[in-house]
Amino acid sequence: MAERKPITSWLTDMDGVLMHEGVPVPGADAFIRKLRDSGRPFLVLTNNSIYTARDLHARLDRIGLDVPVENIWTSALATAKFLDDQHPGGSAYVIGEAGLTTALHDVGYVLTDTEPDFVILGETRTYSFEAMTKAVRLINNGARFIATNPDETGPSAEGALPATGAVAALITKATGKEPYFVGKPNPLMMRTGLNTIGAHSESSAMIGDRMDTDILAGLEAGMETFLVLTGLTARADIDRFPYRPTHVKESIADLVDFV
Repeated sequence: MAERKPITSWLTDMDGVLMHEGVPVPGADAFIRKLRDSGRPFLVLTNNSIYTARDLHARLDRIGLDVPVENIWTSALATAKFLDDQHPGGSAYVIGEAGLTTALHDVGYVLTDTEPDFVILGETRTYSFEAMTKAVRLINNGARFIATNPDETGPSAEGALPATGAVAALITKATGKEPYFVGKPNPLMMRTGLNTIGAHSESSAMIGDRMDTDILAGLEAGMETFLVLTGLTARADIDRFPYRPTHVKESIADLVDFV
């Protein structure tokens, strides 16, 4: 195997890596502080499209993690960037919240339910049958189907919640049309993120807690990968996958000295 270049930029997932159920993971503050002090390019990533980068900055700041707005990259931002590149100045019917609608407005998209170019499905706290029915009819009438991320469930204090991937499956069953998922594990989200900070995959690393999204996305984007065991993947789960992370660490605390 060819020797990798030294790591000069970092991408890290948020939930399960830096925080868990609203509480910072021990060592996360030291890791972020060391990244900022080093001047190395970095991004905090999330597949959750509900919040804007400004919202997430405020949420992280409240738990003692000082991540600048420009260092936060969401599946909503990646979706808006993708659409602006592919079909600038378009229109869309959106099922989602402020993180997604704001990102689309910022790239000049018109949000409408009248003959939109796209139906865009994101995360929301209140999926409505009426909105899903409208999405089905618009897709059947020719709108192209985009989804921010393929996660089928999301965490809550009460247990798992249905998420974008599960709702996308319902719409697919009703239309026969598969969405294009922009978020992890699509390496597109990683590559557009790297481009925003002027970084290169061969000298970048991805930190995540999920083999099927974070590690797969990092692998397919050509990055060095670090799996941490503070989230959804346990050490015993790793061998179930046909690919492996470059490194396995107990937590983000073990990576402070890598920066």
